[in-house]
Amino acid sequence: IRTVDQDGKTIKLQIWDTAGQERFRTITSSYYRGAHGIIVVYDVTDQESFNNVKQWLSEIDRYASDNVNKILVGNKSDLTANRVVSYETAKAFADEIGIPFLETSAKDATNVEQAFMAMTSAIKNRMASQP
Repeated sequence: IRTVDQDGKTIKLQIWDTAGQERFRTITSSYYRGAHGIIVVYDVTDQESFNNVKQWLSEIDRYASDNVNKILVGNKSDLTANRVVSYETAKAFADEIGIPFLETSAKDATNVEQAFMAMTSAIKNRMASQP
């Protein structure tokens, strides 16, 4: 659990990192149902992890609410020599399905905070526009 401040409001984030592990499959479907936002993360140095994004998004569409906010994040952007998924490829995919995209590096903290703030902002804006 993590809290962030945005526009003078404190927002509590409950974060689940399943790392794509099969043992979390049954848990995740129940957490999707109550989620306001889901950050789908893949490894830019692992083509298979990017290929799995479509499956994760399909599960989100199946189990989460229709208006759940989604963001696609490519992690390990610091490992430029090992990159196999280009920024352009992932950005084009995210644009095609209409979700925001950014790359991060958890190792050097590049854009990590921005990913959480982008999600928080998107959820806040969506909820503010609901009657």
